[in-house]
Amino acid sequence: MQDSDVFSPSLALSLGFATVLLIGIIVKMWLASRQIRHVARHRHAVPAAFAGSITLEAHQKAADYTITKARFGLLELSLGTAVLMGWTLLGGLNLLNQSLLAWLGGGMWQQLAVLAGFVLISGLIDMPLALYKTFVVEERFGFNKTTLALWLGDMLKSSLVGAVIGLPIAALILWLMGSAGPMWWLWAWCAWMGINLLLLMVYPSFIAPLFNKFQPLDDETLKARVTALMQRCGFAAKGLFVMDGSKRSAHANAYFTGFGAAKRVVFYDTLLAKLSPAEVDAVLAHELGHFKHKHVIQRIVTMFAFSLLGFALLGWLSTQVWFYTGLSVIPNMSGAPNDALALLLFMLVTPVVTFFIAPLSALVSRKHEFQADAYAVQHTSGQDLSSALLKLYEDNASTLTPDPVFVKFYYSHPPASERLARMAPTGGTQGVFA
Repeated sequence: MQDSDVFSPSLALSLGFATVLLIGIIVKMWLASRQIRHVARHRHAVPAAFAGSITLEAHQKAADYTITKARFGLLELSLGTAVLMGWTLLGGLNLLNQSLLAWLGGGMWQQLAVLAGFVLISGLIDMPLALYKTFVVEERFGFNKTTLALWLGDMLKSSLVGAVIGLPIAALILWLMGSAGPMWWLWAWCAWMGINLLLLMVYPSFIAPLFNKFQPLDDETLKARVTALMQRCGFAAKGLFVMDGSKRSAHANAYFTGFGAAKRVVFYDTLLAKLSPAEVDAVLAHELGHFKHKHVIQRIVTMFAFSLLGFALLGWLSTQVWFYTGLSVIPNMSGAPNDALALLLFMLVTPVVTFFIAPLSALVSRKHEFQADAYAVQHTSGQDLSSALLKLYEDNASTLTPDPVFVKFYYSHPPASERLARMAPTGGTQGVFA
C-alpha cells in the first residue's frame, strides 16, 4: 500500500470527523439556547391550562431547574468535545496504546489494559462534573439526598461490577476478533446479544440489590389493587417491590425490570409517598401498556438490528489502516493486534454520527408513550393518570413550557400539555385540573 493511498482516505476521515463533530456541536448549542430562551420567556406565568393546579412558585422552580440543567449541559458538551478531540485527533488514545505496548508488549493483556486505562481516565475526567451535578445542581433544587460517602461508595461498587462483568466480555470480544476469522463480527454480535439478554434476567436479582434495598410491597390495600389490575390486563410478574430511592434522590418513578419470568414491578418509595393508590394504579397501567403494545420487544429487536450493523461496520473498519491514522492513531504493524484500538475508536466516533438520528428515536419513543397512556386510560381512570402525571411533572420540576424544536429532537416523553390534552375528554387540560 502506497503512502498516498493511505493519506487520502486518512485525511478525508480526519476532515470529515472534525466537520461532523463541529456541526453537531453547533446544533446542540443552538438547541440548548432555544430551550433556555423559550423556558425563560414563559417563566413568569403558569400556562392557562394548568393555572388551576400548578402554583407560580412550582412553575418557576421547574423553569429554573430546566434552564440550570441546560446550561450545565453546555458545560458537559464543552468538556466532552475537548476530551473526544484529545482521545482522537490530538493523539491521546495513540499515546495510551504506545505506552502500554512498550510496557506490556502486544497481546491480550495489553489490549485489556488499553480498554481499562481508557475507562479509568475517562471516569476521572468526568468525576468533577458528576460531583457538581449531584451536590450543586440537584442540591440547589432540593433533589439530592445522597451523601459524599454514599456517592463514592456507589462509584466504587459500579467500578467493581463493571470490571467483573465488563473485562470478561471485552476479553471474549477481543478473542473473537483475533481468532474467529473474517466473520468474527457475526460471532461477536451473537455473543453480545446473548450476554445482554442474560444481564436483563439477572440484573433485578443480583445487580440492582447491590445499590438499593428492595422490600416487598407491604401495603395490603395497594397490593390488592395492583394485583387486580395486573390480572385484568393479563400480566404476571415475579414480585412487587419498593425501592429506597429516597436514599439518593427526591425524584419519583416506577418501572418494570427484568426479562421473561424474571420481570419485577418496582415502585420508588418517593412515588408511593406522593401518589394516591388510584394514581399508582394508573401509573402502573401505563407501564403495562408498554408491554401490551410490545414496546420492550420492539426496542430489543431494534437494538439487535443496529448492533448487528455496528458490528458489521466495525468488522470492515478494523481492517482499514486509514481508520486508525485518520483519527491520529498509529496501528500496530509488527503483529500486535489492533482490536482494542478499533473498538475504542468505533465507540468514540459512532455517537458523533448517530446524534443526527436522535429525532427519529425520540419520535418513536413519544409515540410509544401516547400508546401506553391510551392503554392506561382504558383500564384505569384517565383522571387518576392525569393527576398522577401532573404530580410527577411538578415534583420532578419538569417544565410545562419546553421549546418545541428541542422537544422534537430530544424528548423521549411528550410534553405535559400534549400528553394530558389527549387524556381530557374535551381535548384540553383545563377541565381536568381546575
